[in-house]
Amino acid sequence: MIISSKLILNLNNKYELINNLSEREEEPEGVGFDVRVGEIYSMEGQGFLGIEERKTPIAKKIASFPTDKSYILKPNEYVLVKTMESVNIPAKEIIIDEKLEPGFLMLDVYPRSTLHRSGVSLYATKTDPGYFGELTFGLKNIRSEDFEFELGARIANLVFKYVTGEVNEYKGQWKGGRVFKSENETQI
Repeated sequence: MIISSKLILNLNNKYELINNLSEREEEPEGVGFDVRVGEIYSMEGQGFLGIEERKTPIAKKIASFPTDKSYILKPNEYVLVKTMESVNIPAKEIIIDEKLEPGFLMLDVYPRSTLHRSGVSLYATKTDPGYFGELTFGLKNIRSEDFEFELGARIANLVFKYVTGEVNEYKGQWKGGRVFKSENETQI
C-alpha cells in the first residue's frame, strides 16, 4: 500500500523519515517526494560480486552542490549521483495510521519523467527498513547528445510503502550513504 505524502509529512515529525527536504517538498505533489542531486561521482576500475565477497569500482567525487553549478553528462557516460536528502527508514514496526495494524515502511524510487524524456536512465533500488543515509543512484545518458543538469535539481521521486508481516532490518554496508568500498569486503 502506498502511503500519502501528507501522512508521511506527519510521520516525519516523529521519525525524521526524510531530512533536508527542499522547501518545495513541504507541500509535495502526488504521493511522493522529489529528491535532489547533491554529489556526482565517476567510477574507475573493475567491480566484483561474488557469493561471499564483493568489490565496487573506485568512485571519485567530480562535482558537489553548491560549489559546482551543473554537470554535462556525455553520450554513453555513467555516473553515480548522491542525494542532498537523507532518509531514515525505521527498523521496527511503527503506527503508520490508526486504521492500520503497526507495520514497516520501505520506499521505492522513480525517475523524474524529464530524465526519460531526455534519453537519460536512472538506476535505483528499493530502500528497506533499517536503512539510513543519503541515497545513491546511477545515471546514464543513452542518447548521442549531451545532457546537462544542475546540482540541486530534482532527479527522483521517493514513494513510501506500508509493509505487513515480519521483516529483518537492512544491515548492509551501504548504510549512512556510503558510495563505494575499494577493497574486497565480506557481504553480510
